[in-house]
Amino acid sequence: MTNELWPSLLDPALHGDDELCAVSARGVRVRFLDGRELLCGTSGLWNANLGYGNEAIADACARALREASYLSVFRYENLPARQAARELVEAAGADHWGRVLFSTSGGAANDVVMKLARHHHALRGEGTRKLVVGLRDSYHGLTFGGFALTGENLGQPVYGVDQRLIRHVTPNEPDEIRALAERQGRQIAAVVVEPVLGTGAVPLSPEYVRTLLELRERYGFLLVADEVATGFGRVGSLFASQLWPAPPDLLITSKGLTNGTCAAAAVLVSRAVADAFHASGDVFVHGETQAGTPVTCAAVLATLAEMRRLDAVASARRLSARLDAALADLVATHPRVSGTTGAGCFRSIRLCLADGSPLPQDQVTDVVAAIRRAGAIVHPSVSGVQILPALTYTDAELAELLDRVRAGVDAHAGTAATTAAGTEAV
Repeated sequence: MTNELWPSLLDPALHGDDELCAVSARGVRVRFLDGRELLCGTSGLWNANLGYGNEAIADACARALREASYLSVFRYENLPARQAARELVEAAGADHWGRVLFSTSGGAANDVVMKLARHHHALRGEGTRKLVVGLRDSYHGLTFGGFALTGENLGQPVYGVDQRLIRHVTPNEPDEIRALAERQGRQIAAVVVEPVLGTGAVPLSPEYVRTLLELRERYGFLLVADEVATGFGRVGSLFASQLWPAPPDLLITSKGLTNGTCAAAAVLVSRAVADAFHASGDVFVHGETQAGTPVTCAAVLATLAEMRRLDAVASARRLSARLDAALADLVATHPRVSGTTGAGCFRSIRLCLADGSPLPQDQVTDVVAAIRRAGAIVHPSVSGVQILPALTYTDAELAELLDRVRAGVDAHAGTAATTAAGTEAV
């Protein structure tokens, strides 16, 4: 059978595999073309925080498609976009946030904030502020701006990604970013951080957040919270940065923004940053054809309403407490589980070999496949796997997920042991 689809980040040898071709999803389960139905342990790549097939969101999108089809925010406005922007500001905190820029993906939104920060400083007579600082092992997308900012080595030099105006520092190492700020603080336009680094599910420590806020006050750069993954209840509040001692200047949200139903992102802009543009009359030069369309904004509004109706943030906190206990038990009882990282319902399970050394990264995809054969979908992490259950998970579904993870890790360990024994025999 021919396969014209070129899927993302998948080994070419696996293209066209029916085991990897999904056909439908409902609740927290995904059906594949080979006939299997798997428990989703990733909320659909961090997107479907409320589970698949939410009727209220689907109905809102259908109404918007019939009533407005396509309207843009490119040199025009549309009413659904105004309404969605207002509700996002109110949900995040209207005392601090003032405006919303719509985008189409987390990567594109990271491009937006880099441009916005540089333009903001130019309006204040500081046009030499061009540097943008990110964290090592961070992930900010694969568009050219976001790809430059991403702190994980994903082949940026191969694609000619320009990183001359990017600096990377080690997360949770306050002295390192202090030293950079002392050297180049007046050249820094923005520092962009994920409250929980997506690659390894590593939360920023309270001390590190305090350091970022202190340096912002001293050197005048903008602080950006990339909450593409942590937003919409994932870590126990609507946005993770709401738990910081002071808010960031810009906030990126995507994934959970529409419960994964639309290609959508939004940049929340503080009143102070937005006011600088209003006062100067400058036009911010950015636009995306599919940003802020009626169907996207209908999905945003419906998702916010469903979050309230289901009390999803409180549910996430309860689920996180159960996850704490389940993961602690897994670490205590499984010889190949060395630890866990993360926060809330955003977790990584770290694995090891029989001798206790970290699982080599080139074996992670084999573990993911073994867990899939055991009945659950997970994604790769650093020397292990990530699990991000939907905020609507039941106790039974959480127990099932951990059972299937355990079975997959057992199967991989058994295969590895058999392979090792065979090699020694030879």
